[in-house]
Amino acid sequence: MKITSYGINAVNAYKNQVRDVKSSANKVSFADKIEISKTAQEMQGVSTYSTERAERVQQLKKDINSGEYKVDARKVAEDMLKYYRF
Repeated sequence: MKITSYGINAVNAYKNQVRDVKSSANKVSFADKIEISKTAQEMQGVSTYSTERAERVQQLKKDINSGEYKVDARKVAEDMLKYYRF
C-alpha cells in the first residue's frame, strides 16, 4: 500500500524562507541592543534621593520605637479626603 501526501501536509512553509548564508546582504549583525532613555539615565544619576529616603525611614523607625512619633490626625483626614474625592 502506497500513501502519498496530498494537500496541506505536503507543503513545507520553511522551505521558502531559507536565507542565503553566503550573501553579502546577510552580514548585518542580529545582536540585541539596549538603549536607555535620557530620563532613565538622569534617574540613575540621582542617588541622593535614595540615601535621603533611607535616612528618613531610619529616623521614623527610631521615633516610633521611642514613642516620640506623633500622627497629625487633621493632616491624615485631609489627605484621605483629597484621595477619595478625585
